[in-house]
Amino acid sequence: MEAVFLIGRLIVGLYYLFNAANHFFQMKALSGYAQSKGVPAPQVAVLGSGVLLLIGGLSILTGFQPTLGVISLVAFFLPVTFIMHAFWKIQDPMMRTMEMVNFMKNLALMGSALMYLAIPQPWPFRLF
Repeated sequence: MEAVFLIGRLIVGLYYLFNAANHFFQMKALSGYAQSKGVPAPQVAVLGSGVLLLIGGLSILTGFQPTLGVISLVAFFLPVTFIMHAFWKIQDPMMRTMEMVNFMKNLALMGSALMYLAIPQPWPFRLF
C-alpha cells in the first residue's frame, strides 16, 4: 500500500505543481480573470495563490512537512472557491453550471487535502 500511496502523491503533487506553474506563466490572463471577479490587487493574489499551490504541491510530492502543505492548500482553496467560483451570483445558466462544477471540484480537492492529515507522519518514501 505504501507504493500506491507514493503513486497517488506523485499524481496529486504534480497536479498542484502544474497549476502553480500556470499561475506564474499565465499571470496576465489569470490576473484579468481575478480582476473581473472583483479581487483586489489581482496580480498579487495570483502570485500569492501560485506560491500556496507550489508549497502544497512540493510538500505532497516530497512528503516534507505535509501539515504545512495541507495548510497551504486549504489557504488557497478557501478564498478561491468562494470568491472565484461563486456560482450563486451568476445568472447565465451555462456559466453558472461551469462555476458550480469548479466550486464543487475545489471543495473535493480541499477535502482530499484535509484527509492527508489523517495519515501518520513521517510519510513513507519522503525525500526529507
